Amino acid sequence: MIIESEDILLAHCKKLIEEKIGWGNSEKWTNQDFEDLSQRIFAVTAVTLSPTTLKRIWGKVKYDSAPTVTTLNTLAQFIGFEHWRAFRQNHFPKSEPIEVERPVIHTNGEIAKTAKLPYLFSLILPILLVSGAVSWYFLSKAQDAPAQINPADFTFTSKKVISVGVPNSVIFDYDASKAPDDSVYIQQDWDPSRRIKVSKNQHQHTSVYYRPGSFLAKLVIGKQVVKEHNLFIQTDGWLPLIEQDPVPLYFKQEDAINDGKLGLSVETIQAQNVPLKPAAPFVEYANLKDFGDIKTDNFIFETSVKNTFREGASVCQFTTIGLRCEGTAIIIRLSAKGCISDNGIYFVDQDISGKEHDLSAFGNDFKDFVKVRCESINGKVKIFVDNKLAYEFSHKGAVSKIMGITYRFQGSGLVDEVKLSKGDGKVVFEDGFSR
Repeated sequence: MIIESEDILLAHCKKLIEEKIGWGNSEKWTNQDFEDLSQRIFAVTAVTLSPTTLKRIWGKVKYDSAPTVTTLNTLAQFIGFEHWRAFRQNHFPKSEPIEVERPVIHTNGEIAKTAKLPYLFSLILPILLVSGAVSWYFLSKAQDAPAQINPADFTFTSKKVISVGVPNSVIFDYDASKAPDDSVYIQQDWDPSRRIKVSKNQHQHTSVYYRPGSFLAKLVIGKQVVKEHNLFIQTDGWLPLIEQDPVPLYFKQEDAINDGKLGLSVETIQAQNVPLKPAAPFVEYANLKDFGDIKTDNFIFETSVKNTFREGASVCQFTTIGLRCEGTAIIIRLSAKGCISDNGIYFVDQDISGKEHDLSAFGNDFKDFVKVRCESINGKVKIFVDNKLAYEFSHKGAVSKIMGITYRFQGSGLVDEVKLSKGDGKVVFEDGFSR
């Protein structure tokens, strides 16, 4: 019964996800749709579910094991729930007990039509009910009242084993000895599903981070966050990697910078026994560092990119330009002209889908480098492609600090130049890849 209910729950979750993204019947989804869904889930939850994992969940790939708790939590968060348990409780609410009226049977076996209570009992019953309700209320309040927790009684810090680069182990030092019980957790990043239960009597916990990024680590007692701090895993310059679970395939920066361009060649990728057909993997280039005080409400970002792989199932040449921010991201998708329906823009907390908006200006043949400029000034966001305004919109939502720059190509691709400036034109980062 439990397995059946979980299957029903997962089916409902998938249905809600399909309704949210609005891509039609999932039976007709392509590999690219699952790539796009992976990106959207990451943008919302900061957790990467690989396209292969998603295809297993949607039954496109045969797999007998059940999804992990982390995967289920991430899916639930994508549709607005705190975690999978909250989604389950919403879907299967506790049923209320049903009161059954019992007929009164006389000694002769006949059922009485109406049972009249004695007059005295009819007077006492309301008093008993009120007294019982009041007593129950105060007792339940006393039982439900959580123990008072003073955040000052706890300490929580962390240190990285290496200053920059991945993989990187982080050592968390904590003191939770004054916790009322052993419900002590360390949450490793923004994702609540990455909570690890630790002992209140211990003082250290370690974890490995395989991807760079800006994370918010938390010490949680019961359901209360008592301490939190930012944890930044930065890169040593540009980090090229090929996405795969659970550990990406890393390359050195010098493998990717040649002739004033950033990008791994097809030969370099194939030398690592990575197949490019029928569908090429996504290759990412990340540069995460402290750019200073530059935020998503006041910046100008300029770059030139070119997708150089158009074979097999990679004919759409999907190319993603991203800015990593604290707890969120900015994502701009380019593609071949015939695939613009699958393009999209994600800006901090605003999702603009090519399924519902005209993003044809983001389609290119990639015969030459494509210039892209994104500016956010005074609540107005403008994106230019090859010096022409491609899309603009207002953004009055959350503001986040910019922490990194990423590029993502399906197959091979090149970056010619990159510049990040404040709204007044003051350059905070620039790279022409002249090494």
